[in-house]
Amino acid sequence: MSPSVPPKPRSRPDRAGIWARLSAFRQDMFRSQPERLYRAKIARMRTPFYNSFLINDLTYVDQALAFPKARIVGDALQALLGRSIFVTNGADWARSRRIVDPAFEAGQVRRSFDAMQAAGRDAVARLESGRIEMEFEMSYLAADVIFRTLFSIPITHARARRVFEAFQRYQRAQPMLSVGALLRLPMVSAVGRRGGADAAIIRAEIEALVDERLSAARAGEIFDDLAGKLMQTPDPETGERFSRNELIDQVAIFFLAGHETSASAMAWALYCLAQNQEAQEAVRAEVPLGEMSFEDIAALVFTRDVFRETLRLYPPVPVMLREADAMCEMRGMPVAAGDLCMVSPWYIHRHDKNWHDPDAFDPWRWSRGERSAYLPFSKGARVCPGAGFATIEGVLMLALLVQAFRFELSNPAPVPIAHLTVRAQDGIYLKVTRLRE
Repeated sequence: MSPSVPPKPRSRPDRAGIWARLSAFRQDMFRSQPERLYRAKIARMRTPFYNSFLINDLTYVDQALAFPKARIVGDALQALLGRSIFVTNGADWARSRRIVDPAFEAGQVRRSFDAMQAAGRDAVARLESGRIEMEFEMSYLAADVIFRTLFSIPITHARARRVFEAFQRYQRAQPMLSVGALLRLPMVSAVGRRGGADAAIIRAEIEALVDERLSAARAGEIFDDLAGKLMQTPDPETGERFSRNELIDQVAIFFLAGHETSASAMAWALYCLAQNQEAQEAVRAEVPLGEMSFEDIAALVFTRDVFRETLRLYPPVPVMLREADAMCEMRGMPVAAGDLCMVSPWYIHRHDKNWHDPDAFDPWRWSRGERSAYLPFSKGARVCPGAGFATIEGVLMLALLVQAFRFELSNPAPVPIAHLTVRAQDGIYLKVTRLRE
């Protein structure tokens, strides 16, 4: 039961001017912030236009997360996600949520389990021994899971590569956290020409799949998958279903959020297990040989704790942006309507007031009852509807992969970087050895 310490990015020096900070923020949120944020309760940044607050104090996190999504999120991601539940507020969000939530109820996740496992088995067959870049492999696997559970079809290698590369380029453009968006300069496009082209590549893939499904539905076919559920579920208040464009928007967020966040978490989990062979052997010891059932997942207690601990150290979504809609006060500081409130799972999960030895990978902490501030899927009304789905997927995939392979470290060590999700600056390379044919 020996913890290890996986990579953590360097923080900037305490004293830096606003323009230097904003420029660094555009490149990488982690390296634009001072080390003291890991100890701060609330940090305020003043700009000529408004104030922004990074909120680590758990007393105010719920209040901040109850504010509407910041407008800069919707403006920045509209080209990719349209009017999906991730970017909307108010009545639009509430209506979408009423239709979406049934797709992720426990029974539907159970029905998706065989499709998940089939994607995992194919990944095990596809993965070779050698020095492997795991971010792409996990992106391929997670995209395959989403394709099979959304549309009941596997993803092709060419399509997986196309989507992975387009989204990596899109992330590097940092549309959500651009300087222009943070300063609310209307003349600065949040998504440049390159980002718009990459969004179009991804949207085209999704539109084609939705149109194929709508055509099949008109021909009388019935599908018992997530896309079918989204198409067939009416709003319980109005009886209306999603239109074609609304379906594309919702599928876009499920595909991108579902596969990108899961891919990030699984790649970091394998790195942590490669660094901590004791934990890797403990996972391998509790995984049954052969096919697993949905009920078997509940017995994979330590594997689930490994996944939780990875989400604590490397929460796929590093910051949640909200915009105050009324004047209020937090720790004696006035927060005006329009001020930006940032709740960062990255800082809260590594805050030394919330966790013992917060930078250590210590999956055994969960069995010791150490469960403090933990919000990788957000919380409150806007908690991720796919949290249960993602957890079962992550536990299952780790079990299948560790059952079949040994993972060991390989240079260079990855450097975490914060764009839309927490990725490695130059990939995550591991030595992979197949254990049995």
